[in-house]
Amino acid sequence: MGPYVQALVHGGLVFASGQIPLDPVSGKLVNGEIEEQAERVLTNLRAVLEAAGSSLEQVLRTTVYLTDLRHFPRMNAVYARYFVSDPKPARTTIQAAALPFGALVEIDAIAALTG
Repeated sequence: MGPYVQALVHGGLVFASGQIPLDPVSGKLVNGEIEEQAERVLTNLRAVLEAAGSSLEQVLRTTVYLTDLRHFPRMNAVYARYFVSDPKPARTTIQAAALPFGALVEIDAIAALTG
């Protein structure tokens, strides 16, 4: 989609680019409510982290971008299912005027390498 990588490893950390709810097979935006989109975003983020040698359990920080902060409680319920170990990652959530392809949510992350 642009001049960047999905993840960059540096200094024992994985810097994962923002993930939007794109289906990896079709390359199209997953239609649906915030729950379906958040589910796809977090599944995509997990795959990117694992490909880079990390995991969701190693995430130190996330940034969540929502096009509507009223979606926060519903997105947070999905997010909580993916980040179950303690301590939870640090997180910032902000409202964005718009996201690529009309997505409702985007999440980026910084994680430690596994091992």
